[in-house]
Amino acid sequence: MQRKIIFATNNPHKLKEIQNLLGSHFVLMSLKDIGFTGDIPENQPTLEGNALEKAKYIFERFNMPCFADDTGLEIDALQGKPGVYSARYAGSLETFGTEDKRSEANMMKVLTNLRHITDRKARFRTVIAYIENNKEYFFEGIMIGAITTEKRGSGGFGYDPIFVPDASQLTFAEMPLTEKNKISHRARAFAKFVEFMTNSKS
Repeated sequence: MQRKIIFATNNPHKLKEIQNLLGSHFVLMSLKDIGFTGDIPENQPTLEGNALEKAKYIFERFNMPCFADDTGLEIDALQGKPGVYSARYAGSLETFGTEDKRSEANMMKVLTNLRHITDRKARFRTVIAYIENNKEYFFEGIMIGAITTEKRGSGGFGYDPIFVPDASQLTFAEMPLTEKNKISHRARAFAKFVEFMTNSKS
């Protein structure tokens, strides 16, 4: 039997990717599906805090099982930045108008800040917060890699065109979605989430 759960996101790229990961186990409901059009706060200083804040915000209003995720790109030479501020590293969405324009500006800021740096080690980290029956659960996925010197590829979203995972020569944006979903930080976090949901008796 399929289970209905809410994914607290307005990002269509992320929604498509996660639905692909979840497969037929669940019916994934977007914020649009439940008729929510407002803004969800992200005011916490950690990925864990942001993910939980988003999930609780929707859960408290719709009283349905809900999860949210937060992902950060953590670059060694930048002391872990952009980290929790990855999505708004170059500025707010209002500044750029669209997610695609903001993502482009974020990437350009990273490449500019690393232009004279040879140590380009980085990692993507995803944290999922899930709430059901007023219980909170967390799942984490990490992918180690490096930042390129220029954009490569047209797939994916966010920082995908400038991140090469370890053991690959391709950026996430150069990989087919099916290949990325086998190894990505988000895939690793959601693999734990799906295993938990599959085995859960709640």
